[in-house]
Amino acid sequence: MSLTTKPAAVKGTGFTGCKKASFGLHEVSGHDFSRAVSAAKSIRALAPEGCFSGLVLARLLLLAACAATVLLTAGATFAQQPALSAHELAQRVDRHYNQLHSLKAGFTESFTGLGMQRTESGTLLLLKPGRMRWQYSSPAGKLFLLDGKYAWFYSRGDSQVQRIPARELDDLRSPLRFLLGHTQLEKELNNLKLAAGSNGSFTLTGQPKGQEKRVARLTLTVTPGGTITGIEMEETDGALTRFTLTGEIPNAPIPADTFHFAPPPGVPVVNALPPV
Repeated sequence: MSLTTKPAAVKGTGFTGCKKASFGLHEVSGHDFSRAVSAAKSIRALAPEGCFSGLVLARLLLLAACAATVLLTAGATFAQQPALSAHELAQRVDRHYNQLHSLKAGFTESFTGLGMQRTESGTLLLLKPGRMRWQYSSPAGKLFLLDGKYAWFYSRGDSQVQRIPARELDDLRSPLRFLLGHTQLEKELNNLKLAAGSNGSFTLTGQPKGQEKRVARLTLTVTPGGTITGIEMEETDGALTRFTLTGEIPNAPIPADTFHFAPPPGVPVVNALPPV
């Protein structure tokens, strides 16, 4: 008795020989699975005639080859998707901040230049229209406040309060004023460029309009959703200021009188340019 199983031996099982190993090959023709089909044909040629396990293996490998082809095709399609542009990310920033009426966030500020280095921190409060408060906790008592009409500068123990009309403000914190109105980032920064940042973020870099003589560039670190988490400003003299924003609270309840500044008793108010 021969130990070799003939094709007829599997008749009636649905596997009438290795001719069945070509199942479905015609069904995938014309669907960019040519390499998968070729691979399956090669496998079928290696399967012993009438071998049940070889036939199943051929079918399984055909399905695997087709699946791999689909994944490769999908990957190529995904890779061809257009990348995020500076224009698109700027619009996300606009949408994020235009829907807010107030904002609260922690900030850390570092400055390098003019032969000095310093790091300060505190809380930033914004309230539309036109109000901004940088309340420093380190050093304690330092304040930069924009009440919509004037910008005020004072540090605890100073002999005077400095004040300047808001329309004349030329301060390193003033580029954030665009967040206080109807934001159009592309109208605030010239030559806006996009680059990949760290941890999935992006950077938008441009030159603030109206500050060409003082600020060489402004770089915003932005999440894909349009939230600003960092600000870096390089001045024309090489000085560098960085702000890191954390714990943003959109539409935080902030009383309007938070942005009213009353000079300390006995401390005179002088109209002057803001300090560096």
